[in-house]
Amino acid sequence: MTAPTHSRREFSRIFAQSVAAALATPSLPKLDLLDAPRSKPMPPGPIRLNFNENPYGPAPKARAALADCAAISNRYPDEAYREVTAALAQKYSFKLENIILGCGSTEILRAADDAFLDSTRNVVAAAPTFEAVLDYARVLHSNAVLIPLTSDHRHDLPKMAAACTSKTGVVYVCNPNNPTGTIVTRDELSTFVQAVPPTTLIVVDEAYYDFTDDPRYSSAVEFIPAHPNVIVARTFSKIYGMAGMRLGYGIGAKEPSARLREQLLQDNGNAAVLQAALASLADHDHVASCRAQLNATRQWLCAELTKDSRPFIPSQANFVMLDMGSDVKPIVEQFRVRNVIVGRRFAAMPTFLRVTIGTQPETEAFLAALREIAPVGSKRAAA
Repeated sequence: MTAPTHSRREFSRIFAQSVAAALATPSLPKLDLLDAPRSKPMPPGPIRLNFNENPYGPAPKARAALADCAAISNRYPDEAYREVTAALAQKYSFKLENIILGCGSTEILRAADDAFLDSTRNVVAAAPTFEAVLDYARVLHSNAVLIPLTSDHRHDLPKMAAACTSKTGVVYVCNPNNPTGTIVTRDELSTFVQAVPPTTLIVVDEAYYDFTDDPRYSSAVEFIPAHPNVIVARTFSKIYGMAGMRLGYGIGAKEPSARLREQLLQDNGNAAVLQAALASLADHDHVASCRAQLNATRQWLCAELTKDSRPFIPSQANFVMLDMGSDVKPIVEQFRVRNVIVGRRFAAMPTFLRVTIGTQPETEAFLAALREIAPVGSKRAAA
């Protein structure tokens, strides 16, 4: 039997319909490829509150752009790459040379390590924090100098600055910090960038920037003109709801940006994500809506945790860490059997459980499961 043939136009229409259908379909459970041999089967239709994703997904304009991109998917997206770079440059009042795009912000972090680290230069970071910079440093045989968080679970910037020497290639600040959700203030960051040697690249990861509402917080972007050793990393994975599509970017002075750009994979942005990103940057209402909904749910959850007398870390991100009073590894499994997938165990904070802020119903389901696993008044709940 002869297979049916389709014109290019028909193929584009069919492909676009498939994309739209995929966007409307609940996403499949995420498989951690690094942990695949030890992973247990994911229960059907779990509530996923483990990777700090945006449950509301991409903006409507981004979804439309994804469907439309089918007709140009056979062409390299050079023009879209330039358009996204130009849109970001305009957004932050910089030049094109100050913007670099990456396959997620993790590529920006990897490029920073590749450009500024080797076996003779170390990296300074908080403990715990997002591990990508430390993981890539290990590959380069670069030593890590880890500075414990303060008693209120924030970066100890004075100690981090003091640890930076002529042998320090990169100092990494995640603000808000993952996994604690805490911030360093604008004034603290200002003092810090002045104290760090100018030969050290200061990487400020602002993946969760859009969720902050503390008036003391400010982006490190403002420090770049006076401190060309500052690079800010951002992502489309969080507030823009595009974690699965992989696009991030860096903002920095001309010279360090050029050094990072040399380390990037060529053609590291695909047609679909670039079109969606361009549309997302113009969809201000969706960003505002996601921020309002997720922050309101975060505040609701924190109020409920306070009502239950459960200790937690006040967060400025789209997740919250609460102290369960005992090792969380078995607790994570107890949530799993209830179809709620929560964050993993962090070695530096083994009793703390990180939960992503989901939709209001998802977060209510988490709280109901929490009250089953650790009832109010129990030893664990009160610890």
